[in-house]
Amino acid sequence: QVQLVESGGGMVQAGNSLRLSCAASGRTSHSYAMGWFRQAPGKEREFVAAISRSGGSTDYADSVKGRFTISRDNTKNTVYLQMNSLKPEDTAVYYCAADSVIDHRIVTIHQFLYDYWGQGTQVTVSS
Repeated sequence: QVQLVESGGGMVQAGNSLRLSCAASGRTSHSYAMGWFRQAPGKEREFVAAISRSGGSTDYADSVKGRFTISRDNTKNTVYLQMNSLKPEDTAVYYCAADSVIDHRIVTIHQFLYDYWGQGTQVTVSS
């Protein structure tokens, strides 16, 4: 069992940056592949970025490639999402999630594979 708590959301103008954090407690977070997802008003939740247990592999949605960076610090049980060049269409509630995969190299992009979810943090980007 692991508990996930997101932080770092807020309201920014387009072109600015935010860094989201996801702190894990309970079973050590390095046992999990991690991902970030988001849900905009009136839309389904979608994949944003994911990172393997080891941190050696990452994957991104096309809409955020080149602007967002996912990373993890297993010594701090924390996963980060650095978001640069933010756009109004990035406005959403951002969720982190944990997938208890065995293979430390696997990156998980499908929501249904994730075992644990945080409560989410709101990101609002104004034009």
